[in-house]
Amino acid sequence: MAEAESVIGTPDVEGADEQAAPAEQPKGKRRVAVLFAVALFAYLLDLGSKMLVVARLEHHEPIKVIGDLLQLNAIRNAGAAFGIGEAFTVIFTIIAATVIVVIARLARKLYSLPWAIALGLLLGGALGNLTDRIFRSPGVFEGAVVDFIAPKGFAVFNLADSAIVCGGILIVILSFRGLDPDGTVHKD
Repeated sequence: MAEAESVIGTPDVEGADEQAAPAEQPKGKRRVAVLFAVALFAYLLDLGSKMLVVARLEHHEPIKVIGDLLQLNAIRNAGAAFGIGEAFTVIFTIIAATVIVVIARLARKLYSLPWAIALGLLLGGALGNLTDRIFRSPGVFEGAVVDFIAPKGFAVFNLADSAIVCGGILIVILSFRGLDPDGTVHKD
């Protein structure tokens, strides 16, 4: 390459392409362990918080955390966000199960650490709410999700919902930055 530079005074373009090409290939190891570790952490945190809420807060007065701005108030939500679609609990169960399957399939191509974290948050949140839909009353695939974080003037939600939203926001940011789950970066 030095010989090509001295002859024409410019870098060898063909050699530069060879050096740049590997950067576009996925590097390193797959980040499946990170995905599942984040998912497990989010799931256990959600599950533990819901168990505590059901045992200590359900059927009691709300607990004021920051005056009227933020309270802990246990409710059961058979619908989606904001209580929308309470008659479609089975559909929400199917959607959550589908999200879990898609993330598990995507894990085979996962080389990006930020994507592993984002997908882990989504997976943990989906599993948390799916657990409620399967095991809580009124019955299998019709269970109501335990929500308890109640900001004033906003919907009551739980830690699984928070994990899903944070994972979704991170995915949007990564997509805008051009980072793919396989670790490649697009300059589009």
